[in-house]
Amino acid sequence: MTKTRLLAGRAVNPVGLGCMNVAWAYGNPPAREDAVALFRAALDGGCDHFDTANIYGKGVSEEILRDAIMDRRDEFLLATKTGIIVEGPRRGIDCSPESITASLDASLQRLGTDHVDLFYMHRFDPKVPIADSVGAMARAIEAGKIGAYGVSEWSSAHIREAHAVHPMAAVQTEFSLWTRNVELGVMETTRELGIALVAFSPVARGALAGGVRDVAALTDQDLRRTHPRFLPDNWAHNIKLIDAFDALAADAGITPAQLALAWVLSHGDHLHAIPGTRTIAHWQENHATSGLVVAPEVLDQASALVNQQTVTGHRYPDTMRATIDTEDF
Repeated sequence: MTKTRLLAGRAVNPVGLGCMNVAWAYGNPPAREDAVALFRAALDGGCDHFDTANIYGKGVSEEILRDAIMDRRDEFLLATKTGIIVEGPRRGIDCSPESITASLDASLQRLGTDHVDLFYMHRFDPKVPIADSVGAMARAIEAGKIGAYGVSEWSSAHIREAHAVHPMAAVQTEFSLWTRNVELGVMETTRELGIALVAFSPVARGALAGGVRDVAALTDQDLRRTHPRFLPDNWAHNIKLIDAFDALAADAGITPAQLALAWVLSHGDHLHAIPGTRTIAHWQENHATSGLVVAPEVLDQASALVNQQTVTGHRYPDTMRATIDTEDF
């Protein structure tokens, strides 16, 4: 496998680190000192792509990155996001130029840096003309506050429209063996336009990494409790797929997470993956994937076993589906 791939003009390891888990979404976050230790160990171990967002813990993830590694700012690509509003009763999507600019300045302050390498619009905002949103990104590039911009969970048509206004560097979307919406257009669009495709949740929110067995044991605030694939009736079916997938990985001499990541990365040199974790051991396991060679027949078996047709349940509950612009099955 290629050891480095281009992202926002920089050669980076194709397996980066998603920084949501240390502050939000999946169970109880780790102690702050443990999160700091994770980020430092990842940087020391060769991680050169850290991906966060303003909403992860309402800025806490960005602040932990500041405390952990911002004194070594030139050693890694830093990405953060804007656009999702979760401020008390004020919730929704806002990619207006004013909101983008204010959000960027707030993120830079929390991160303790004067620039980020990649700044994403976290969701598509149908209320704002694309040219207006992209114009704000272009001005931030001119001002030196961001190196490049990207979008997350946008459709092929809207990606093309934005790219025509100002070239984008990356599209981030959920992509894994069991979530394949990008195959409906975004994969080919990014390949054609020379845009990096960054896969979040590449190990299926832990399901394909040995991270979930008993869904009843998930904490009350864990987002997966509301996701259809993790609801008890659907999970009873999906866990059988996972057991077979785990056995396939074991037969290949690799871990389930490594097989899941290798499958994502096998789709082209413009693919990147940003699995999240809270432990150094899991980060090391994920990071090692970029040096593995997995036989094509094993990848094919994995693809036939776990896919959009064999999994039971949609990837998101209805309320979240309404915010997604990416083509859907």
